Order: sequence, then C-alpha cells, then structure tokens
Amino acid sequence: MSARPGSLGSYWHILRTNRNYRLLWMAQIISEMGDWLYAVAIYSLLLDLTGVANSISLAVVLQVLPQFFIGPMAGVVNDRISRKTVMIAADLARAVIVLGMLTVQTKAGVPFLYLLLLLETLMWAFFEPGRTALTPALTNGDSELAAANGLSSMTWSVSLALGSMAGGLIAAAFGRGAVFGLNAASFLISAMLLRGIRVHETHCDSGKPLRGADLFDFSPFLEGARYVFRNPCLLTTLLVKAGLGLMGAHWVFLPLMGERTFPVAPHSFGAQRGGMLGMSVLLGARGVGALLGPLIGGYWAGKDQQRLRQGILAGFAVIGTGYIALSRAPDVWAAVATVILAQAGASVVWTFSTMLLQFQTEDRFRGRVFSADFGFMTLTMAVVIAIGGSAIDLGVSVRTLAFWTGAIAIVPALLWLRAQRLWKGTHE
Repeated sequence: MSARPGSLGSYWHILRTNRNYRLLWMAQIISEMGDWLYAVAIYSLLLDLTGVANSISLAVVLQVLPQFFIGPMAGVVNDRISRKTVMIAADLARAVIVLGMLTVQTKAGVPFLYLLLLLETLMWAFFEPGRTALTPALTNGDSELAAANGLSSMTWSVSLALGSMAGGLIAAAFGRGAVFGLNAASFLISAMLLRGIRVHETHCDSGKPLRGADLFDFSPFLEGARYVFRNPCLLTTLLVKAGLGLMGAHWVFLPLMGERTFPVAPHSFGAQRGGMLGMSVLLGARGVGALLGPLIGGYWAGKDQQRLRQGILAGFAVIGTGYIALSRAPDVWAAVATVILAQAGASVVWTFSTMLLQFQTEDRFRGRVFSADFGFMTLTMAVVIAIGGSAIDLGVSVRTLAFWTGAIAIVPALLWLRAQRLWKGTHE
C-alpha cells in the first residue's frame, strides 16, 4: 500500500527508492544551506558599512529583480538544452562569484558587492527554473511528484531555519569570511551531486542545437506566452506568486527588526553580535514556518487540485494574520511565533501553486512557464522591497511596515477567490 501524498512516509519512500531525485534533493540541501548561511553576513555587513535600510533593500532587489528580465532567456535555455547541465554550470559560476565577496571590507567595496549579488542572481535565475522543471522527469506519477514538491519545500524551509541561525553564529564566532567560504564550497558540492543524476530529458529530443542568436530570439518566449494565454486556469495560477511578492517587504523589515528591535542579549554579546543573532533568530523563524506549512497542508491536500487551490486562499489569510500580529509583538519570542505563522502561509502558497503549475503544464513548456512564474513574483517583490526600504529611511517604523505587509495580503486573496470560477466544469 503506497503512502499518502504529503505524508512523512511518502517523503521517505521517494528518497529511499528514487536515486535521481535523492541526488537532486541532496544538492538542494547543500546549496540552499550555504545561501542562508551568508544572507545574514551580507545584510549585517551592509548595515555596518552604510547604516541605512536602503542598503538592504537594494541588495534584495538585486537578488530578485534581474530574474524578471533574464527569465525569458533562462526559460529558452532550460527548454532547449539539458536542465541538468544548466544547473551544474550555474553552481560552478556561483562558487566563483561568492568567493569574490571576500574582498569587500570597506564602504568603497559596496558597489562591487552589489555587482556580485547581481551576477549570482542571474545564475540562480537559470538554476531554479531548471530544478523545478526537471523534477517531474525524475518522478513517477502525480503521487511521487506531490511528495517531491512537498519535500523540496520542506528542505528549503529547514535550510532557511538552520542556515540563518548558523550563519549568525558562525559570523559572530569566526567572522563573515568563513561564511562566504562555506557558501562557495556548498555550490561545488551541489554541482558534484548533480553530475550523478541519470535522466533522459525528453525536451532535448528535437536535436535542434541552441545557438547564441537563440538567446535573443523572442519567438520561443512568445510561443510560451500564447500557450499560457490559451489556458486561463494556467495563467491565473502563474500569477499566484506575483501576489506573494506583494508581501516582499518582509525581506527588509525582518533583518532590521532583528538588529534594532529584537537584538539577542546585546549586553552580553555586544551590539553588533547581538544584532546579527537577532537577525538570525527572525530569519530562522521563517524557516520553521516554511517547514510546518507544507508539512501540515501537504498532508491535508495531497494531490487533490481543488484542495490545493483552497490551500492557496487559506495561505494568503494566514500570511496577513501573521504579519499584522508581528507589528504588535512585545518581545523577540512573540515575534518569532508570528513570523512562523506568516511564513507557514507563504510556504503553502508557494508549494501549492508550484504543484498546480506542474500538473497543468506540458513538459516542453515547463522551463518557460517556471521562468515566468519566478519572474512575475520577483518583479512585484522588487517594487515592494524598494518602497519598503525607502519608507523606513524616511521615518516609517518597521512595525508599521509589518502591519501594512499583512494588510495587503487581502488583495491576492480576494483575486484568487474570484478566479475560482474559472475551474467550474473543468476535469482535473
């Protein structure tokens, strides 16, 4: 008897029996752990060198916005050549880029750090759609795909929680350079694991080689756009993460809350280390929430597409409740609880919308669809982050920004609720 999709048994089964997915999962663990290790180091370094909230918002914008512009090119590449090869190349490039961050020691080096963040973002924009589009080729049937997506989301969550917490501790104990070195090593290990995957990628069967001119040929992108617009349900699902991006200001106010509002034992560790530890605790709380959301929601929804859609609506409601509660949190542990709640909702929205897209999209279009999926989310997120950082520097408190981040969740929730009529009469 097979395990229920979304249960711990289904996760154990796919890891035990599916070697190819197991390697992809291990690569995800290693690289994402490294990413979250160094996030705290970067944000604290920028605050130390510049002292303004906009330094963090610009860093986050550079980490997300380029994905919108590079998305069409990344989608074409992932739909024309081996997605495994694309991911390995992106990992190797990111290892070199992160090592370059070791050279930034003064305020004069901040523009170079921004350039490196931009380059790493471009590599991620090729890697992540490839990983998401490759997953269905490594799984057998909808049940295993549902387990793979739930496990992937849980892995991101655990990596965020452990990586963020460990990043602050390592940076405080050994310096930021140690964190950057560990992150670079994580990309090299990830590339080695990906090399071991053995899979026939059917989208490569056309035999048509990718030429340099194809990168600037928008006809594949337009073909993908026509494919999406012919299916209103697919188009609506594609925009779910754009709604999630409207709550992107948390990337600004959580690090600032950790450093300035909820530092951990600053009298014992000192202001700088106490701020980094506070930042680590709040970012780590995001990971705990992101773990609990899909774990509970995935068990309830399984691969039932109607429940997946209902879960997205509930997820937006939970996000709003969590961030509004955060705006009134009296201490760091109350703040941790509210962040866990908000991120649980966000992770449900992310995971369930990804699963719906995988169910609805033909393999030959998945690279372009997921590049657009990430691209629209990063566009809305970048705009909101830029506004949030400027607002704080103009005197808006982080608590006020947290409140409005929660309140705005009602917009995508109402739009998604109205869109449910599109599925009436469809066969899922």
